Amino acid sequence: MDPLTSWSLDFIAALQQIHPALHLFFGAFTFLGQPQFYVLILPLLLWCVDVRLGARVGIFLLLSSQLNIVLKDLFHQPRPSDFDPSLQLAWFEGYGLPSGHAQFVVVFWGAIAAWARRPWLWVLVVLLAALVGFSRVYLGVHFPQDIVAGWAIGGLSLALYLAVQGGLERRLAELGLHWQILLAGGVPLVLFVTSPSKSVATAMGTLAGAGVGFALSRRYVPFSPAGPMWQRFLRFVVGAAVVVPLYVALEVVPLAEGPWPSLAFRFSYFVLLGAWGTLGAPWLFRVLRLAGAPEESVT
Repeated sequence: MDPLTSWSLDFIAALQQIHPALHLFFGAFTFLGQPQFYVLILPLLLWCVDVRLGARVGIFLLLSSQLNIVLKDLFHQPRPSDFDPSLQLAWFEGYGLPSGHAQFVVVFWGAIAAWARRPWLWVLVVLLAALVGFSRVYLGVHFPQDIVAGWAIGGLSLALYLAVQGGLERRLAELGLHWQILLAGGVPLVLFVTSPSKSVATAMGTLAGAGVGFALSRRYVPFSPAGPMWQRFLRFVVGAAVVVPLYVALEVVPLAEGPWPSLAFRFSYFVLLGAWGTLGAPWLFRVLRLAGAPEESVT
């Protein structure tokens, strides 16, 4: 065992001995990097805050997830519990480096802070990144170096996103609808087929469905999240009443045996969930008269 790993294991063990209440405290902050959190917060952005913001952040986050998966598989770095199982206080999946939680909190909240253009939000981003990252170390699912790597990759990804986002959006808007659909569905499908796994099926299926749904909704179901707070609240409740049960059902219902049948089903399932978020739910909101005044459609 190398000195850094040995020191990290001793550091985690010492942290966990400070006070039992910290388990609940850091467990709450680690939730901010869990998939379940993003299943709730991304629809909230789309349906109740700003459609373009929700689409941008969602696509950016899903692509960042794919990058994290690729890097984990590339580095093959173990977790603390691989050396000492007693240190594990939370569930995890896959390799350790880089930390997805640390990466995603920078990507997600950083993109929102850039959109809002409020200096205090950048302070919040730093604070959340620190707390979420530290929570993963405390819970024994990451080494400190995993967290630092996650922050670094998240920061570099965010810088690239801010540099190319405006020009890339303009180029995509200039494409015809059929090209938008082809790119939105084809790129995630290729990434899934070339790197099939449960995590990739989830992320790329969602990206494909949401991307195609967004392209169609901007043309045929223009929707604005504007409106009074009661309307936004009902919008979220109605939309989440579909998303949450479907998401939970997939986690508890056994899938077909064999890697490809189950992965293909998972990919298709999340295509539908993604499409619901950007196309199905806005259509239903308009039918129920819960939508704000439609935004100008994109041709």
